[in-house]
Amino acid sequence: MSRIGRKPIPIPSGIDVKVEKNSVSVKGPKGELKQNFHPKIGVKIDKSEILVSRASDDKFDRALHGLTRSIIANMVTGVTKGYEKSLEISGVGYRAQVQGRQLVMTLGFSHPVNFELPNGIEAVVDKQTNITIKGIDKYLVGQTAANIRSLKKPEPYKGKGIKYADEHIRRKEGKTGKGK
Repeated sequence: MSRIGRKPIPIPSGIDVKVEKNSVSVKGPKGELKQNFHPKIGVKIDKSEILVSRASDDKFDRALHGLTRSIIANMVTGVTKGYEKSLEISGVGYRAQVQGRQLVMTLGFSHPVNFELPNGIEAVVDKQTNITIKGIDKYLVGQTAANIRSLKKPEPYKGKGIKYADEHIRRKEGKTGKGK
């Protein structure tokens, strides 16, 4: 039995969970999420917890068992607390600002970079260099942060670019100039 898959998911008060044929929908104070799952995986609600089971002990089914349980647990956490990722911009003249549903960034290119925020994602910019991505879908928050970071990845010599707040960039030494 999967150690992760067999753990029950507690349903906090104020959260509404519905299981239909091959989908789970979770509704809470922050919003609503819906996810389809594989037909070989069974999901049922027992009192105030969600139980995930699998059809057989095949390798594929075992992998889906833990995955499905983790996704549903992340949905429950998302509609109660939400998720957020923090990014930092470093470099002379590098900055960001939110204009409507767009994140407008100056990243050393000859033009400003406009990043359209997906539905369900909110961006907050502090001091023009700290970006916080917020949302209820863990995957969407992480993917949006990764897409923003990929616009100007941090380089190892001066550290200029966009990096996660908790990321450490290994710095390299530049040319030493040994010529006489």
